[in-house]
Amino acid sequence: MSKHDDTAKRIAKKKGTDYNKGPGPDIKTPRQTIEVETSNTIGDAGGQLRGHKRPVYVAVTDDKAVPKALERYKDTTIGVMDSSGKIKKRSTRKR
Repeated sequence: MSKHDDTAKRIAKKKGTDYNKGPGPDIKTPRQTIEVETSNTIGDAGGQLRGHKRPVYVAVTDDKAVPKALERYKDTTIGVMDSSGKIKKRSTRKR
């Protein structure tokens, strides 16, 4: 199993929902939408999360990628989570 799948399953379990392996965001709860990315694909999350009305987050598979994700999404409404689902930057999109 890939690091992406491991991270997505761990966060989905923590949030009490399922990991979506198909098209669209990896994790959706009634309160937030989460896209899991590796350090090489951090930039892809913006497109995946476009159009979602609730708070949106990019979660990284490797905690060393958190600074890269914070820099990439610093002036956006997209929040950032570490590999365990802990919020490092809150999403500013309204519920």
